[in-house]
Amino acid sequence: MTEYSMDATGLGEECGVFGAYDLDGRDVAASVYYGLFALQHRGQESCGIAVTDTNGKRRVLSRKGLGHVNDVFDEEILSELKGNLGVGHVRYSTVGGTRVENAQPLVINYVKGTLAIAHNGNLVNAVELRRELEYTGAIFQTTIDSEVIACHIARERLNAKTAEEAVKRAMYKIKGAYALVVSSPRKMIGARDPFGLRPLCIGKRDNTYFLASESCAVTAVDAEFVRDVLPGEIVTITKDGIASDMSMAVSEERQARCIFEYIYFARTDSTIDGVSVYHSRILSGKALAQSYPVEADLVVGVPDSGLVAAKGYSEYSGIPYGMAFHKNSYVGRTFIKPKQSDRESGVKIKLNVIPEVVRGKRIIMVDDSIVRGTTCANIIRMLKNAGATEVHVRISSPPFLYPCYFGTDVPSDDQLIAHSHTTEQIREMIGADSLGYMEIGKLKDMVGELKYCDACFTGNYPMEVPDRDISHAFE
Repeated sequence: MTEYSMDATGLGEECGVFGAYDLDGRDVAASVYYGLFALQHRGQESCGIAVTDTNGKRRVLSRKGLGHVNDVFDEEILSELKGNLGVGHVRYSTVGGTRVENAQPLVINYVKGTLAIAHNGNLVNAVELRRELEYTGAIFQTTIDSEVIACHIARERLNAKTAEEAVKRAMYKIKGAYALVVSSPRKMIGARDPFGLRPLCIGKRDNTYFLASESCAVTAVDAEFVRDVLPGEIVTITKDGIASDMSMAVSEERQARCIFEYIYFARTDSTIDGVSVYHSRILSGKALAQSYPVEADLVVGVPDSGLVAAKGYSEYSGIPYGMAFHKNSYVGRTFIKPKQSDRESGVKIKLNVIPEVVRGKRIIMVDDSIVRGTTCANIIRMLKNAGATEVHVRISSPPFLYPCYFGTDVPSDDQLIAHSHTTEQIREMIGADSLGYMEIGKLKDMVGELKYCDACFTGNYPMEVPDRDISHAFE
């Protein structure tokens, strides 16, 4: 899905996908709703649910809208979504603008029936594929690359024996990052890109199967975590159970999971590919304490993803851990503010310093990233205005030097403060007393033996990427 937007730390999150299939025929809309609620952190711009009754007319009923899950859905709406097979999505825009037609799931009616598709990720060859489809008569209703995937699956289905075979054929054409949840009349299909850039997992509760971007969503519907969908795997869930196709898989050495899932995107209570997000952030904080020790009175984290890393820093350094910020959970995301000045005021409304905690103290402030630097500068100023005598900043990711083409909202080079400034220059610009970034070589300690993508820090992309910004290619 690439229109760049910034949240309180300067990054936009991934989208979230969720699917449910009750083999006993009971309605699943409520379960999809709760699953999406648990994935709300991955996308707060729009959401949607599409359901079908596999035992009835197999007509797809859907509801989509702009806003949070509880803004778009209520008990009455959910009660009208009758069906035992459902697909859900929460979105923030990467490719495509903020408009209701870009909300997912996408529902495709074609000669073989109806497909509902939810996609998390970003294609690097979407422009070429879309142009190819348009020149053969395709008409697009959205400005998102997810529709390109949907069209290719639908076209491949015309000559494929099964829906999962059509998904596989489409995967041979699309390049980039994706986790897909697809519902066909009697099947739920999950697919993960061969590099494993985007996460996807399987859950089960009684006779209901689930697919979700993160394990926290499986837990939210009181289901048992079964396993992760493997990189390059296509799973097909029917009344006969789960079938797996690994023909799209690449060698383990070529796998490239997004390291930022562990640093920032994923919820703290999730486990991705066998690695606890909480534990990985504790390790990142310890690595920062090893690399950048400093005399201080208190370690604090910037909510939310900086909190656990700050705890890890505290544990290793022996410096007490404290809560210096109150986060107002009822304020909308600051990245939806169109102007930089509005974003800055949004940070002040959303995040407040507790003066009694920081007054007269030397503070180590841990955060997950610095993109443009303006938000970090504002928070440091707030701490010092509240009486902090020193603010030492520790960042649990290396400096952003390169854009991401796989669904992480890292902007172009000229908007990345680290691309054109040294660490010392950035320290001066944000007003910190010292500044330390995670060392590239220590990222691997966060995820053990997993192979990961760190291209936004190193420029080493796992595949060929466009030579230009494609963020508004479909506008």
